[in-house]
Amino acid sequence: MSGVIETSAVHTADLDPGTTKAVRALLVEVFEGMPEQDLDHCMGGIHALAREGDDLIGHASVVQRQLLHGGRVLRAGYVEAVAVRADHRRRGIGGLLMAEVERVIRGAYDLGALSAGEEGALLYASRGWQRWQGPTSALTTAGVERTRDDDGGIFVLPVEVPLDLAGEITCDLRSGDAW
Repeated sequence: MSGVIETSAVHTADLDPGTTKAVRALLVEVFEGMPEQDLDHCMGGIHALAREGDDLIGHASVVQRQLLHGGRVLRAGYVEAVAVRADHRRRGIGGLLMAEVERVIRGAYDLGALSAGEEGALLYASRGWQRWQGPTSALTTAGVERTRDDDGGIFVLPVEVPLDLAGEITCDLRSGDAW
């Protein structure tokens, strides 16, 4: 039986402990385990939550990062931890979550960005996200280093800043996975 899906947007500071625990449990379940650093990447921003009754069935978050492109520092709404419980997939819940984070991105950032595997790429491309064609890099403690393994897996949602999708893009420093 399928019930009514309700979505909401909540800042990390306003998540109650039970919801924070439910988000972490959902992400570990959907991603079949998740390193603590990756869990931390989705905190500190806005969470889009999908619930069916009292059950948390979907999550996405958008956090602020800085990206370097074309000689500019851009304020990016970086999408993390998009997840829908397996028994609720293919019902449009991912689209509902993305609509909420896209609303936040368009209202507060120069662009949206995310890293996607092939399954997620289909959702993002269908929503107007564009695959980055140029080289990717990351700022590290040793300086800027190429992230060749991420080439072709980064998507952006242009807002108002012109982007050269064939140019280089560099993400800011963080622990764990760069992108």
